[in-house]
Amino acid sequence: MNSTGFASYFQFQEVNWSNILAATWETIWMTVLSVVIVTILGLLLGLILYQTNGSKKWSVRLLNIIVTLFVNVFRSIPFIILIVLLLPVTQVLVGAITGAKAAIPSLVISAAPFYARLVQIAFNEVDGGVLEAAQAMGASRWQLVFKVLIPESLPALVSGITVTAISLIGYTAMAGAIGAGGLGQLAYTDGFLSYNNAITLCATVIIVLIVFLFQFIGDTVVKKIDKR
Repeated sequence: MNSTGFASYFQFQEVNWSNILAATWETIWMTVLSVVIVTILGLLLGLILYQTNGSKKWSVRLLNIIVTLFVNVFRSIPFIILIVLLLPVTQVLVGAITGAKAAIPSLVISAAPFYARLVQIAFNEVDGGVLEAAQAMGASRWQLVFKVLIPESLPALVSGITVTAISLIGYTAMAGAIGAGGLGQLAYTDGFLSYNNAITLCATVIIVLIVFLFQFIGDTVVKKIDKR
């Protein structure tokens, strides 16, 4: 394809860069806010799965079954289906079913179970001897969690949330196809539906750059905290 054909195919002169910038900001803040909430909720769910696994008490086993069921069910539903199923819940929580804020509940509910499993795996890989030594020195349950379990598994936890954040970036693009804003909606409405390939290309490149940025940040943090 020559330069004239390339220019006519992508039509960069029709790109509204202010819209691109606004959509990029929407994608970033949707991702960052979702990552923060998913980190908290995923840690909580993962900790419950870890602490209740193999318990002999029926009440604890029941809690494990309920949390496991929640994690397995919502981890299995494809995101594009989940966001449609959760429209009534989204309406109640944020008062809207379109726009960037309307995507947050679906993003969180889809990603938190995934991260919870990564948290459980990270906790399971902590050396049992370290936990036994802390218990022998009189550490309480919460001291074990916050001073031993989480610090020892921190590199794996950060790696897990990095993977989850990258998945969330992809989810925001899918959410944009049904009006959730961000680069996904821009690529679909202003790009695909309007036959403007330049906008689709720009949105794609920016999403890839955002993924690279999150991966770089995650890898850098892991290198700094990993003492092995």
